Amino acid sequence: MSRKQGSKGKTKVSGRGQGRAKHVSYARGNAPIIKKTQQSSSSNPDEIRLNKYIANSGICSRRDADMHISVGNVTVNGDVITEMGYKVKLDDDVRFDGARISPEKKAYVLLNKPKGFATTTNEAKGKTVMDLVANATSSRIKPIGRLGRNSTGLLLFTNDDSVVKKFTNSKNGVARLFHVELDKNLKFEDLKKIQEGIKIEGKDIVIEEISYIDGAPKTEIGLKIKNTGNSVIRNIFDYLNYNIVRLDCVGIAHLTKKDIPRGHWKHLTEQEINTLKML
Repeated sequence: MSRKQGSKGKTKVSGRGQGRAKHVSYARGNAPIIKKTQQSSSSNPDEIRLNKYIANSGICSRRDADMHISVGNVTVNGDVITEMGYKVKLDDDVRFDGARISPEKKAYVLLNKPKGFATTTNEAKGKTVMDLVANATSSRIKPIGRLGRNSTGLLLFTNDDSVVKKFTNSKNGVARLFHVELDKNLKFEDLKKIQEGIKIEGKDIVIEEISYIDGAPKTEIGLKIKNTGNSVIRNIFDYLNYNIVRLDCVGIAHLTKKDIPRGHWKHLTEQEINTLKML
């Protein structure tokens, strides 16, 4: 990995000790320091000073950011940057101690998704969930996990990588509760099979909980699973020869649809965010 360091102007060289070899210390894995002067781009509104970028991310103050930059703790697009005043673009890959950071304010938006919207950020897919949360925040949020175009219910959006990892990279995961309606009554023996875990195409399928819904027909069940998609649920019932009529995510961990009409969203409260981070 190369290091980039600004060199503004020429360095005055003292006559003392000329002709003697100067000892060079290569820090952090003996990597040579490559001096590079960044061209001035103060008029470019799409760029921001690296120390401000770091401070905006909530890591530390600008002064402390300068210290971390000077010792080589920060990389931009894979290069270690040690130049004071270095400017970056908002979409650059900036990492602090190896972890990618963002200068945007952290945002947490909970949507009650209606039918007919694809869970994607690809505009070519027609109507997407991003259309529904377009006015929620200026931060670049993305949905965690997926709900099928005809599935409904809760979908969480954020730009907080630490929260995303709880859903996608953690061994524990985060539980989501689904209300599933089938085309026929779910046999008790099939419910037990799902409860005990089944193997589909050589892969073990494990769910957290499954039960009939009190006061509802046996076609309606509640199913809790730690999986970011809903295709696994469809695979379970396809394997057992049931068709899913309706699939609705009614809970994500401690989050519910209370006071969120279909097609609407809300920002998580500070307490909800703190609880989510402690999972």
